[in-house]
Amino acid sequence: MSVSLVVIRLELAERSPVPEGFQYSAATDMSDEEIKEKTLGLASARLEGKGPVEKVALLHQHIGRREMTDVIIETINSKPENDRTSEQQEAASTSDKNSNEDQTNQQMETAPDSPSKQLPDQISFFSGNPSVEIVHGIMHLYKTNKMTSLKEDVRRSAMLCILTVPATMTSHDLVKFVAPFNEVIEHMKIIRDSTPNQYMVLIKFSAQADADSFYMACNGRQFNSIEEDVCQLVYVERAEIFKSEDGASLPVMDLTELPKCTVCLERMDESVNGILTTLCNHSFHSQCLQRWEDTTCPVCRYCQTPEPVEENKCFECGVQENLWICLICGHIGCGRYVSRHAYKHFEETQHTYAMQLTNHRVWDYAGDNYVHRLVASKTDGKIVQYECEGDTCQEEKIDALQLEYSYLLTSQLESQRIYWENKIVRLEKDTAEEINNMKTKFKETIEKYDNMERKLNDLLKEKQAIEKKCNQLNTKVTKLSTELTEEQEMNKCLRANQAVLQNKIKEEEKLRLETCEQKDNQITEMQEQLRDVMFYLEAQQKINQMPADTRQEIQEGQINIASSATSASAGGPGKVSSRKGRGKRGK
Repeated sequence: MSVSLVVIRLELAERSPVPEGFQYSAATDMSDEEIKEKTLGLASARLEGKGPVEKVALLHQHIGRREMTDVIIETINSKPENDRTSEQQEAASTSDKNSNEDQTNQQMETAPDSPSKQLPDQISFFSGNPSVEIVHGIMHLYKTNKMTSLKEDVRRSAMLCILTVPATMTSHDLVKFVAPFNEVIEHMKIIRDSTPNQYMVLIKFSAQADADSFYMACNGRQFNSIEEDVCQLVYVERAEIFKSEDGASLPVMDLTELPKCTVCLERMDESVNGILTTLCNHSFHSQCLQRWEDTTCPVCRYCQTPEPVEENKCFECGVQENLWICLICGHIGCGRYVSRHAYKHFEETQHTYAMQLTNHRVWDYAGDNYVHRLVASKTDGKIVQYECEGDTCQEEKIDALQLEYSYLLTSQLESQRIYWENKIVRLEKDTAEEINNMKTKFKETIEKYDNMERKLNDLLKEKQAIEKKCNQLNTKVTKLSTELTEEQEMNKCLRANQAVLQNKIKEEEKLRLETCEQKDNQITEMQEQLRDVMFYLEAQQKINQMPADTRQEIQEGQINIASSATSASAGGPGKVSSRKGRGKRGK
């Protein structure tokens, strides 16, 4: 007989405390550094060279819909209470003695200056149960891909895990259950996570032979005679603790992560023949689902119908056909004949199990085959696992095969019917939406038309007012044009009159100049004549005052005036002659 060992990993949040004594490894020939490098080698390689945002996105992709919750770890030691109390008393007495000696020595060496200096800087204390620790994280359960034989000479592990213990069993009941092996048990750790009505127990034995004895005696055994729950044991290869930012949720080499069953509240392992997930994303054992006499989900009472859920669609491309849901993190992706997003999710996260939403079959990507065979029940039409034992079930197998073929054919026809009906519904829905959109657009168009008509009326009124103003302005322009023409004609006339008057002014100015010149000439001539007259009168007066001889001499004498080159004129001699004549006439 062969079994698969399991690896229990506790993924802690960033600020969560680390529980003590949880880590364990069955490989004694490997150091802690080598074990850590082996388990986180693939995660470190995938996180290497990525920025903070890319790391967060990668971790969120592998965690999926799982959320971190409080995990309570209770440790039960195998030593009796009397031994523990005696040891505690001895430790306390020795510590008191040492403290008293230290105090006396300190008092002898130095004397305190003040009472405040006698107080210590820190006072240590403890509150609560020291054997109970509360951390915040996610519990992961992996199984090894290699099968291990149960022979005595094969190395397995000295730690066993009870996958599920009913919550009705207290710690005292559990201690009574393992009481025959109490002497070879080093400690037990009770782990309670978010899974309701159950908890997990890790039991560490002194040697592998003790663990084998406990496995042979208690595996498959009922916890008590009242309840039907049985003890399911698995060998634990490693129990490890990693922080979430170190890549604790990333896939581990040579390990396969297992989902949960919510009917019998057991974790899935290799002993489970069938894994079944409903449309509401709850996982069940097929044997557990056979005991459920209703077609609804045992957890949320969701009605399980063959119609696909409209909200279910591929997370990447949005396709609603050929969908597969991951049983580990709840990721929904399309099949390998569409866009292969479900298979790509397996390649990225190594989440092995995925279930097809149309026929509820679970596919194992690692083994590249279906995990189990599902048929439809004749009584209620539920999907259950068909099992047959012995040599007398050949006919039943043939009937089961025929029934499965009929179911497959019926499911295919039903899926085709559902597909076309959904397509018709979608077309009708789209058509109705288009009609509603057209009606809405028509109403909007009518409203716009009314608004445009109102605006047009307003514009017509404005146009009439503007036309009236325009007519008034045209009248004013015509009047102004007429006045402008008259002003231009008047301007022409004034310019013509101005030209005539300017000519007259020029002629008058010319005349005035000539008249002035004549006047000046006359004035000059009159001045000369007046000078001559005055000269004659003065000369005659002087001559009359002279004696008679002188007057006689002057009468007989002659006056000669030299003529200049510039003043020589014809009138000069005439003047002289005239003066002579006047003189003569005066004599």
